[in-house]
Amino acid sequence: QVQLVESGGGLVQAGGSLRLSCAASGRTYSTYYMAWFRQAPGKEREFVAARSSSGDSTYGADSVKGRFTISRDNAKNTVYLQMNSLKPEDTAVYYCAAGASMATIRTYWGQGTQVTVSS
Repeated sequence: QVQLVESGGGLVQAGGSLRLSCAASGRTYSTYYMAWFRQAPGKEREFVAARSSSGDSTYGADSVKGRFTISRDNAKNTVYLQMNSLKPEDTAVYYCAAGASMATIRTYWGQGTQVTVSS
């Protein structure tokens, strides 16, 4: 079992930056793939970025490439999402997720953190 708690959301102007954090509990955290998803009002939840358990492989949605960076610190059981050059269309609830592989990345979820980008 893995429990996930996100933090770092808030209100920011377009062009600004935010860093989200996701603290994980569980002794097997380092063996899990970690990811970020987001869900805007009236839209389905969508994939943003993921990082493999070793940290060697990263995956990202085209909409955030070059602007968002996912990283993880296995010593701190924490995964981060650095978001730069934010746009109003990035406004959403951001969720942390974990799974044993990319195929099962949706196994565990956090409660979400709101990110609002004003124009």
